[in-house]
Amino acid sequence: MTSALPPIKARFCLAVLLNARAEILLLRRASNDDFAPGSWGLPGGHIHEGEIPEETIVREVREEVGFNLTSGGYELARHVGPVRDTLYGGVFEIHLYLYRVRDDHVVRLNEEHEAAAWVSREDYRRYAVVDGIDEDLRYLGVWPVEFLNADKLPL
Repeated sequence: MTSALPPIKARFCLAVLLNARAEILLLRRASNDDFAPGSWGLPGGHIHEGEIPEETIVREVREEVGFNLTSGGYELARHVGPVRDTLYGGVFEIHLYLYRVRDDHVVRLNEEHEAAAWVSREDYRRYAVVDGIDEDLRYLGVWPVEFLNADKLPL
């Protein structure tokens, strides 16, 4: 017998931005943030009322890192979702986007983040990432699973 999923408390979009060197862009959350302060995560955020996920991801990436995903320098490689989180009780609906970044773009952070880094799969485990990021990378098939934090992946 399967149990019913809990009601959705919030809906989110997250973007994995992958450059030609197979590095992803990680952002360090502000140290005064309410959620995971100082941890590394992906660009993204809440889906606003009346907004569709495709609008949300374009808006959030523009606000957080200054990239215009509708311009010619980006290619949507994959979209997964909606999926439910497995680490926070299944109450969050998440849409995941994988974009290939064709050119070098200057990251312009907003006040939500303190730093940005293009991170290779070999260096990824050196970063204290927000819980759930490893699962997101696995969903999108960004890197082989052996480069992810096994202890942060659901069974």
